[in-house]
Amino acid sequence: MLFTTIAIMVALLQFVFFGIEVGRARGRFGVQAPAVSGHPEFERYFRVHVNTMEQLIIVVPGAVAFASHVDDLWAAVLVAIYIVGRFIYFSSYVKDPAKRGLGFALSAFPGWILVIGGLVGALMAAL
Repeated sequence: MLFTTIAIMVALLQFVFFGIEVGRARGRFGVQAPAVSGHPEFERYFRVHVNTMEQLIIVVPGAVAFASHVDDLWAAVLVAIYIVGRFIYFSSYVKDPAKRGLGFALSAFPGWILVIGGLVGALMAAL
């Protein structure tokens, strides 16, 4: 699980980076904590961060299962695609939320593949 572990750690660092960007947006747009609404652009940064957390809940255990029961390198590749997709999602959502589709697809589909593949791999190992 070496490659998958590295990929997951990079995905978590990306999440931290997005959190830092939320903090910077708070300052730029004058949104004082604990408020999570105010300026529309701040809200877009905030939504990207929260949505990324929602996706990580799927990607991380899916990647662990996939790496354990299917293939470590392919799990890492799928996580890498997720990471690229999240960066595309981040930049497009902050600019224009209507154009987030490509980034969403590139980050959602790998998560689904990881979960379904991990489940199938575990079931096959159980048989």
